[in-house]
Amino acid sequence: MNILKHLLFLLIIFTPSTIATKKTQTYIIHVRLPGNGIFENSNQELERWYESFLPISKRNDSGTSIIHIYRHVMNGFAAKLTPQELEEISMMDGFVYARAAKKFKFQTTHTPNFLGLHPYAGPWRSPANFGKGVIIGVIDSGITPGHPSFNDHGMPPPPPKWKGQCEFNTTVAASCNNKLIGARNFIENKPPFDQLGHGTFTASTAAGNFVPGANVFGQANGTASGLAPRAHLAIYKLSDFEDSTILAAIDAAIEDGVDVLSMSFGYDKSLPFYEDSIAIGSFAAMSRGIFVSCAGGNKGPRMYSLLNEAPWILTVGASTSDREIRGVIKLGNNELIEGETVGNLKFPSRTLPLVNGDDREIDVKGKIVFTIDRAMNYTLFDTSGPAASIEASDNISAYTIELFPDVEVPSLKVSNFAGEKIQTYINSTPNPVATISFIGTVLGVKTGPTVGSFSSRGPNLASPGILKPDIIGPGVNIVGAWRGDSVYKVDSGTSFSCPHLSGVAALIKNSHPDWSPAMIKSAIMTTATQVNLNKDPILDERHLPADIFAVGAGHVNPSSAMDPGLVYDISSRDYMSYLCSLYDEQKVEVIVREKVNCKGMSITREAELNYPSLAVHLVGMSNVTTYSRTLTNVGMPKSRYHVEIEGFQSGIEIKVEPQVLVFTEVNQKMTRSTFLVSTMGEE
Repeated sequence: MNILKHLLFLLIIFTPSTIATKKTQTYIIHVRLPGNGIFENSNQELERWYESFLPISKRNDSGTSIIHIYRHVMNGFAAKLTPQELEEISMMDGFVYARAAKKFKFQTTHTPNFLGLHPYAGPWRSPANFGKGVIIGVIDSGITPGHPSFNDHGMPPPPPKWKGQCEFNTTVAASCNNKLIGARNFIENKPPFDQLGHGTFTASTAAGNFVPGANVFGQANGTASGLAPRAHLAIYKLSDFEDSTILAAIDAAIEDGVDVLSMSFGYDKSLPFYEDSIAIGSFAAMSRGIFVSCAGGNKGPRMYSLLNEAPWILTVGASTSDREIRGVIKLGNNELIEGETVGNLKFPSRTLPLVNGDDREIDVKGKIVFTIDRAMNYTLFDTSGPAASIEASDNISAYTIELFPDVEVPSLKVSNFAGEKIQTYINSTPNPVATISFIGTVLGVKTGPTVGSFSSRGPNLASPGILKPDIIGPGVNIVGAWRGDSVYKVDSGTSFSCPHLSGVAALIKNSHPDWSPAMIKSAIMTTATQVNLNKDPILDERHLPADIFAVGAGHVNPSSAMDPGLVYDISSRDYMSYLCSLYDEQKVEVIVREKVNCKGMSITREAELNYPSLAVHLVGMSNVTTYSRTLTNVGMPKSRYHVEIEGFQSGIEIKVEPQVLVFTEVNQKMTRSTFLVSTMGEE
């Protein structure tokens, strides 16, 4: 008998500037089209329609005023306008909404094996076939063509549906190939080379090809690959960090025919969906069958710090893996303390004086310097030449250790708690000394995965009734491709957990090409694990059991996600009904790209959306509240599932009907109801 674990997750027109009236800025303008499909095959007619909204004084120079024409993500355009010109546009028939463009920021080898993906056995090879034929669109800082991770050995040609472009100039050797099938830039009339390295890293994490012998300074050695090494890559470079360009990139990705979109960036704070270009563009992508994965943000462990919270987006948090590059400190009192290092420089083998880097007056030359503030390391290293350094994570990071390969002396990083021991030792003796020894790469660390301290936490500000993040995946000390001489680098962030999940989605898409984005998301969430390699609950940065606002459904389990048995599906129309419970019709139209009659449809509240999790506010809830979910059988035709209820808190009783779900065919749907009986009382 199959077991269906019933996981209940409990919850607790812009104003134009009045200064510099002639100063222009970028605005994103939403308008209505004059008829259904009138511009279906004519970009020129569409552009002329958008130009008709410009003030008469602007129409002759529309080529410099209009920055982006949007065809798929929304009805509208981005333009450089003064506040007065924008006011003129807002008075025109067909105008819907306008908003000033906002800035965004990036949320900045072994992990396939850690996730249970092995090249010679299991679901990675069959049925997922390494993601063969799936196109992953990566919207980021560009790409480094010719990098070993983007070789096309063993890659088939792009599928016939591919309509994208390769905008590297013809003088570049090894630009696009059967792995890197497209690359485009926006705003700048330049090839989409990666000047930051971020896009190269994320692309290699999602779908880098197999590269034997990849390492960082000789450590973390092995065969590097992305999660979907046979998937194709399409790159869309963001050059100006403005969200009008995000919409242009998503628009192009939809036109080109991608299957998965990976976006490792976000705003500084949570936004309502109608103000959020990532949410708006992702809705358009989802409605065309494209799966969207986004970074959840790097502002943890603070609560309510999540980004990219729309329910049609997979919101990804960051975890550690089971790999560490270790060193050990032997203090003068013979206490041994382990830490982590990139291993780029050799530690001195002899015992050396150990000094506190907080003392700016002390001579550090030839000594081991202990600090907690990494910024102080740079001050010391650039001027004084210590023999080695020990850096402790701060109190907020706690046990989370982030490695940085750009320090200029041999450096070992330890947890905040280990740092306290070192500080106590330094304070206890007039002549503290230490020896640092290098151990090397260690696999199978049983505390993995743990939640990275920086990984943003819920609850979801934009839609509190939708539990976020959805999932966590490897994002701490990840090895990825890099631009320039380094070839590979170690880095941390939800920027790098996001493409792990994009790769997993590509594997599922290959195995189940007819599944909707919501079905793929459901498979990922309902098969997630809530325990570490020790079979204990996943821990947070303080090594306490992580709560649901840190892990969501849990840690991704790709092997199980290939065959979830049952999935929760959600259509575009379902999302529209849900949006009508949040906003008025004008704001819903901004998101869904069509005029909506909310009064004429059945409204779906947040907890009623057919989501794989359920978030409700218990205090003040009526005695009995019922929520329904519809499940689709994607397993064996004749299947029987029994409901189990685990891990709910006191003050509430949970009942599920029916207790047993019996399916007789594939794609058969059944609805179950969850009854919450609250004894919490009133607020």
